[in-house]
Amino acid sequence: MDPLGARSQFVDVQTLSTWERQPDLEGKDTDECNDCLDSQQAFPSPFPYREDINRKIVLYNGDVALLNCTAIVNTSNETLTDKNPISESIHKHAGPELRDELLKLKGCRTGEAKMTKGFSLAARFIIHTVGPKYKAKYRTAAESSLYSCYRNVMQLAKEQAMVSVAFCVVSTGKRGYPLEDATHIAFRTVRRFLENHGESIETVVFAVTDVEEPTYRKLLPLYYPRSEVEERVSLPLIPADIGNSEGEPVVPERQIRIAEKPGSLEDDSEEDTLDSHLGQVGTHAFARMEGDVDKQRKLILQGQLSDATMQKQHQRNYNRWLCRARAEDLSDIAALKALYQTGVDIYGRTVMVLVGRNVPVNLIDMEKALLYFIHVMDHITVKEYVMVYFHTLTEERNHLDSEFLKKLYEIVDAKFKNNLKAFYFVHPSFRSKVSTWFFTTFSVSGLKEKVHHIENLRQLFSCILPEQIDIPPFVLDYDARVSLYIHQEGVWGGVCGGVRC
Repeated sequence: MDPLGARSQFVDVQTLSTWERQPDLEGKDTDECNDCLDSQQAFPSPFPYREDINRKIVLYNGDVALLNCTAIVNTSNETLTDKNPISESIHKHAGPELRDELLKLKGCRTGEAKMTKGFSLAARFIIHTVGPKYKAKYRTAAESSLYSCYRNVMQLAKEQAMVSVAFCVVSTGKRGYPLEDATHIAFRTVRRFLENHGESIETVVFAVTDVEEPTYRKLLPLYYPRSEVEERVSLPLIPADIGNSEGEPVVPERQIRIAEKPGSLEDDSEEDTLDSHLGQVGTHAFARMEGDVDKQRKLILQGQLSDATMQKQHQRNYNRWLCRARAEDLSDIAALKALYQTGVDIYGRTVMVLVGRNVPVNLIDMEKALLYFIHVMDHITVKEYVMVYFHTLTEERNHLDSEFLKKLYEIVDAKFKNNLKAFYFVHPSFRSKVSTWFFTTFSVSGLKEKVHHIENLRQLFSCILPEQIDIPPFVLDYDARVSLYIHQEGVWGGVCGGVRC
């Protein structure tokens, strides 16, 4: 207890400024975003401006243990005995009774949430949750677990009719979750919960330190824009993978659906077609007040446009594609897990993986696939990188059309081509080798010398160490079977040489 007349060390959340009352982008210069804003008119934000939700959000730089919310959140380990700064502060202010109470809970699984009394805290309750240990190799599992942490805390708060809850930053300390990635998951999960189930919850506090505050301030406008202007300006910065309607990371096998009669039209197809046509209004060259595109193309063919003009035109075209990629909901493409970043090669260059079998060409919108590729790769290609393509066990339905590849190659920025240092084509078939040769010889330039056909993983590991690449299990199984067969046939030796990294 505080001495009579002494100022309390605890913080009343009612005195804290809500996110809605903090200044937004209204007065800032947004001229540099005009190209993006013009192309986004047909793409509403997945996180629109909601004053009622913003009034519930508080960003607080300080000790979560001092807040007088209905409940505060403690990040711990599976035995609920973790000694991190947040837990130690909570135990210090709650008193020894908390440790005795935790022993009765008999631990907590990763992603779960359990509740105890607050004891000597200003908060009535403490919700304990266990964040995942982050490893890039198991990123998907970590995303799902961290989502579960925030979702289960919010669910518990709702079930217990709590008015306010204060979150610490979960899993980014000793557990190693990248702060920015974790913040995206936290914000979108809480936002979706407040949208769908948060009527009774009046305040959600995000308690941060000086180290974490800049990241939180940078990303809050993406999920909680404070005006329609800020909503539009933030739209291009929203990640492609924003989860499902609850903010949950999308699991591929739950998302891929094969229609019973994909060639037939449903009864309401005429209405859908009309809607899709209306959605295209304003996206053609005339509506964007551009020059005559056909005339420009004719001048290019006639060699009458300078190189600088052509480069500028190409850059503007790429920027429009990039703005579209950032504006559209691409979670269905992200769910395929066909393209992802892993570690680095032996020269320290970023490794991007493309899994051919995970691309059902005949079942997905290939333009959205192109947009997703641009969205994911844009920030990767600012420096040197390599790509690993697993052709393993692909079928006809997985093979990308050469016209699509040529279109992609023509659209992407110069940095995509200049900074690509190697393209490893793993487990190629004879047909794919021939197709690749024709494509790199006659369709595109500057790519042929970068393509390396890799017959087995042992050969790949001479350029990228095993611990630096996340390989799908079916690829590992296939490679093991093929290697065993070759070994039994007595023709194994010396297959790992000759690769230029």
